[in-house]
Amino acid sequence: MVERVIAACDGAAKGNPGPAGWAYVVADGNGAPQRWESGALGRNTNNVGELTALQRLLEATDPATPLEVRLDSTYTRDAVTKWLHGWKRNGWKTAAGKPVANQELIQRIDALLAGRDVEFVYVPAHQVDGDPLNAIADKAASDAARTQQSAAGTAADLPVPDPAPATAPRTRRPAGANGTAAKRASTGSTASTGSTGSTGGGRRTLAAKFPGRCPCGRSYGKGETITKVGAGWGHPDCATAHA
Repeated sequence: MVERVIAACDGAAKGNPGPAGWAYVVADGNGAPQRWESGALGRNTNNVGELTALQRLLEATDPATPLEVRLDSTYTRDAVTKWLHGWKRNGWKTAAGKPVANQELIQRIDALLAGRDVEFVYVPAHQVDGDPLNAIADKAASDAARTQQSAAGTAADLPVPDPAPATAPRTRRPAGANGTAAKRASTGSTASTGSTGSTGGGRRTLAAKFPGRCPCGRSYGKGETITKVGAGWGHPDCATAHA
């Protein structure tokens, strides 16, 4: 019986779009890191970084060996496990009839997955007790995005993840005159007054007043451009994927 290889991949963009990068780390069957690699993507989106990281990981591992991929991007996971078959059936169009975003990357990943035993495992990002492989991949991708330099190594020189921020307990705000609590500040999706715009497709965008987390699993910072993604708020390119 061939032992399953465990790996993690991640992408990063400083601005989304902005300076972007990708990274993966490959471990043994017990989860001990063995090797890693990262690369720069110039100005790009976080989703391109996430997909590129998965593509590079699949290219760098033996197709005959079962593979467990840990990732913190629900967009990447769902693109290749839920949405892919429908997109192919619809001629690479979304349910709304729009071209699928990042189509060429997803098609390359689809070809690399053919005939392989690959299991995708979602792991939350930036957790105090989070997945250690994801933390390493996150750090390597972030460094690649920041420096725009490629890097690689072994267990002897793994990127050292930044400490995950401790989450402070949230306090409930008093109910307003209509009997409802102020919700937007607690969800982290409030936008600054007057900082509104629209995407190329006419979708309303806002400047985030508080940090928050996109449905894709990645966070966005205060002041970053966000838009409605499903029932929540997140990156404009994620809204295109959900359309």
